[in-house]
Amino acid sequence: MNALKKLFGGNTRQFGMIFALVALIVFFQFATEGRTLTPGNVINLFNGNSYILILAIGMVLVIIAGHIDLSVGSVAAFVGVTVALAIRDWGIPWYLGILLGLGLGVLIGAWQGFWTAYVGIPAFIVTLAGMLLFRGFNQFVGKSNTIPVPADFQYIGSGYLPEVGPSTGYNNLTLLLGLLGVAFVIFSELRARRTAKALGAEVPEGWVVVTKLVLVCGAILYATYLFATGRPGTSFPIPGLILAVLVLIYGFISSKTVVGRHVYAVGGNRHAAELSGVQSKKVNFLVMMNMSILAGLAGMIFVGRSTASGPFDGVGWELDAIAAVFIGGAAVTGGVGTVIGSIVGGLVMAVLNNGLQLLGVGADLTQIIKGLVLLIAVAFDVYNKSQGKRSIIGLLTQGFNRPSGGTQLQPDEVTSTKETISREA
Repeated sequence: MNALKKLFGGNTRQFGMIFALVALIVFFQFATEGRTLTPGNVINLFNGNSYILILAIGMVLVIIAGHIDLSVGSVAAFVGVTVALAIRDWGIPWYLGILLGLGLGVLIGAWQGFWTAYVGIPAFIVTLAGMLLFRGFNQFVGKSNTIPVPADFQYIGSGYLPEVGPSTGYNNLTLLLGLLGVAFVIFSELRARRTAKALGAEVPEGWVVVTKLVLVCGAILYATYLFATGRPGTSFPIPGLILAVLVLIYGFISSKTVVGRHVYAVGGNRHAAELSGVQSKKVNFLVMMNMSILAGLAGMIFVGRSTASGPFDGVGWELDAIAAVFIGGAAVTGGVGTVIGSIVGGLVMAVLNNGLQLLGVGADLTQIIKGLVLLIAVAFDVYNKSQGKRSIIGLLTQGFNRPSGGTQLQPDEVTSTKETISREA
């Protein structure tokens, strides 16, 4: 037990969702007689859930800032149908269609951000209105028809890394991507270790670091093997590549930049943040606009995967994104959450959905199980906080998100400190 505590940062309960994800994968692997961890199923799992995970990246920032966005599904559907119509009827190239979709996301986000940040209407109400508004626009613009998109546009939703280089029996670009991922993990851990030494902080024992790296890198290499050995014509999917880039970008923004720290500060205590010089209105405007941009991107990826835009696109997406964020350790009250945590939460829901489908479980029972998982995950997180512990995912990225200079509290610690000060006052 002491060895486990050292390896997992002092308390294995902090990694409840990671253990839950691994346990789900192992359970379904045995229950489905090995059909879960096959190259084809893993590729389909990422392809079929990448747009939800992209929404979760934006949603976690919205929730950290203390808001909620109910319009993302409708915004995604509206952007998707508008881009499909523009490509078909106006004859614009597919890449200009993507720029058009991102531009629409900016305008929609600015609209909702204005009402939330500068007029002061709660985001829940603004985005509830937006959900109705853009759902109506989606049906009005598309006239409730299915609108196909060309093969070039479909590539962003259903494409794969191409075959390059000599024939090895694997997809070479996928292998290279996996090796780069391993190199990044090792470099990040070693840099964090050097930083801790320079600051005089406690440095984990060598065997702890080595064991952690072996586990993480082993998982990356195994996933790389699955993606690289899919049926001919498949490899690591383009939506997965887009998702990986977004995780790196937003993980860096949320943990390493002033803007990211301001988002946590506003969500933790808006008045205290304003007294510290944080422009809360600007922060709220940016997180709402960013959410709509990512919703537009998710909508275009879905249209590319399904080869056409339809009148029922986006229905229920906002609920899946919100569930992923809360399962990943975000706090309902704001100020707590991570990008990696939201991805882990989304993968838990994706694996659960996929495994139940492979077992032939009906849609009704699937919904019941997903609801119970969400309730239990949030209840577990609330219990942890009531015991003075950090959130479920709180320590997951402590080795990779440690500040590069100076001693700085993590977002969970900042919120905990504020709550302690308030109680003492």
